[in-house]
Amino acid sequence: MNILVINGSPKGTNSITFQTVRFLQKQFPEDEFRMLHVGAQIRLFERDMTPAEEEIKWADTILFCYPVYTFIAPSQLHRFFELLKEKKIDLKGKYALQITTSKHFYDITAHRYVTDNCQDLGMRVLNGFSADMEDLLHRQGREDIIQYWQYIHYRIERDQTAEAETDKKRSIRDKDARYRVVIVTDCEKENEELRRMIIDFRKEFPYVSHVVNLREFDFRGGCLGCFHCAADGTCVYNDGFDNMLRSRIQKSDSIVYAFSVKDHSMGALFKMYDDRQFCNGHRTVTMGKPTAYLVDGALSREENLRMILEARSQVGGNYLAGIATNEFERSKAIRDCASQLAYALENSLRVNTNFYGVGGMKIFRDLIFEMQGMMKADHQFYKEHHFYDFPQKKVGKILMMHAVGVMMRNPSLKSQIQPKMTEGMLMPYEKIINKEM
Repeated sequence: MNILVINGSPKGTNSITFQTVRFLQKQFPEDEFRMLHVGAQIRLFERDMTPAEEEIKWADTILFCYPVYTFIAPSQLHRFFELLKEKKIDLKGKYALQITTSKHFYDITAHRYVTDNCQDLGMRVLNGFSADMEDLLHRQGREDIIQYWQYIHYRIERDQTAEAETDKKRSIRDKDARYRVVIVTDCEKENEELRRMIIDFRKEFPYVSHVVNLREFDFRGGCLGCFHCAADGTCVYNDGFDNMLRSRIQKSDSIVYAFSVKDHSMGALFKMYDDRQFCNGHRTVTMGKPTAYLVDGALSREENLRMILEARSQVGGNYLAGIATNEFERSKAIRDCASQLAYALENSLRVNTNFYGVGGMKIFRDLIFEMQGMMKADHQFYKEHHFYDFPQKKVGKILMMHAVGVMMRNPSLKSQIQPKMTEGMLMPYEKIINKEM
């Protein structure tokens, strides 16, 4: 790939976010990277956008690399988007990626800002990657960014070969049994459109799939909020929902949800299904299992519903492989969704956690710790999965920050330390980049 990195950080090459790009350069030497440090050199580009235009012509992929500043991208990157549009620079058809670092505070709005602007410019936007500022210093963080870049290679290579592929569909019975996927739906008999989407997905998907239609289950009612299930996970209703949920749905390797948009939601029956899952308390029992959606309806006009779909995957720890709708190019959307879900299963893709996931789990973490006396199953689950990651446990870091604070309040020491602070912050990243995995 020919990748042009648009570095939106005002720190330029000293940006912590930019160190992730340097890491990728070393891990993927077959890719060619070129850099535009627009955050640090925005005044130069205001005078002359010709160098940027030449680099953009060369690239097939544009990677926006920036830190999240107060809900969104830095002002310098905002200005660069303005210049791209003012000068009418042609980016149509080029792939758009983004990598950010932050503490996940509203990284979602920053990513959406860049996505929207790239779509304005006619670019083909792929999933972005949101990292914690220190992720690159940990093995899991490095493995996650490598996995992300491998996924990007897969997506682009698949796009380039998809047009040459014939539209052949396998029989639903002729499937690989290595993975088992369940499709949960509320499809009514007369809903031919949603039924056809489910059939097409099952034909495109290479692995065994089963359908659970909620309309065939005799619900006795919606969740009462009675906390009967808090002690042992048994619902106060005796309709067998908790057993059905655990045996037919949660034992699968992946869950696909298929629904028609109703009253700006998934509809009352799906909401009953969601609410009744409180028999699992706040335990993310399907964590690690990828998910996907088949949506009959104009999802592009349902911003709140789109946010719910992403957030439920984030908080549940489920990689969101795709959302296929019948708004535009239904067959292609379903084919892409099936392919991406298969890839997610085969490669055990992990959730790239953003504000929804981090914020949601911190709220539940504090709630369950406080209510551990009553919600014992939740408490045990959170302990076993190390969800109790309270900052007060990081004694060493807290003491170090106290020491830095004391020195920075001393004018004499501050004048000596401040010029070296950036160098000091980058030292651990240099060690990571300059050594093998």
